[in-house]
Amino acid sequence: MPGGRTASRRSGSGAMTRRVVTRTAWRVASLAVLLGLWELAGRTVDTLLLPTASATVGALWHLAGTREFWSALWISHQAVVIGFPAAAVLAIPAGLALGRWTALDRWLDVHLSMLLVTPKSAIMPLIVMALGLGLMARGVTVFAFAFPVMVATTRAGLRDIDGRLLEMARAFGATELHVWRRILLPGTLPAVATAVRLGLAQAIAGLVAVELLLVAVGLGHLILTFQADFDAASVYAVVCVVAAEAALLIRVATLAERRIGAWRGDAVHT
Repeated sequence: MPGGRTASRRSGSGAMTRRVVTRTAWRVASLAVLLGLWELAGRTVDTLLLPTASATVGALWHLAGTREFWSALWISHQAVVIGFPAAAVLAIPAGLALGRWTALDRWLDVHLSMLLVTPKSAIMPLIVMALGLGLMARGVTVFAFAFPVMVATTRAGLRDIDGRLLEMARAFGATELHVWRRILLPGTLPAVATAVRLGLAQAIAGLVAVELLLVAVGLGHLILTFQADFDAASVYAVVCVVAAEAALLIRVATLAERRIGAWRGDAVHT
């Protein structure tokens, strides 16, 4: 029996390794095809607006060696460092409260719906008028992008918990604190992880929006400067940096979300 279990684990580990290698190979191949098509389009289309992939990589290599690029990167991300944690700290408890107490949800649901459907580009001028053009305004803008979706996702996760578990807990005389500790919080963890992932994506979108539409002090300033100089390769290089960073952060959040889901599944089965 122990030998069989060990062999089964090795087989499962080998299959997982093969899947990871295959998935990685497909991703590398798709990226190579994309870069090849980009290079071909850049050499075929006679326009200053579409640089070749090789020119963009060269511009990125040059930017990475300049202090101006790293300074702009830090300046832009200050808004995310301020706005996203504040959104998470406030949005997750708010979503839990709305999902748990129906009366509170009926009172605030219309306001949350308004925040979800209102274009953030319409809110940004109001934020600037109230707070000026400094870091606080940019941080509040990032907050406004991330907060509503995190509240809605957390609320939906708590509502998806099986009501029979709550009825059983009440039948056994569980207090509200025990219900939260044993049922609601563990059951909502996957939704909270999803909320963080979606909120992070919205925070990056808010960073880009506020930089390009209102306060061009970091990466947005670089993009506008390169646009004015008709330096399309550098513009694409900066955009690629933002896209790659967003993809990396979302990937990390997705892996954390899966780990939490797997941990919850193991806890439920034990």
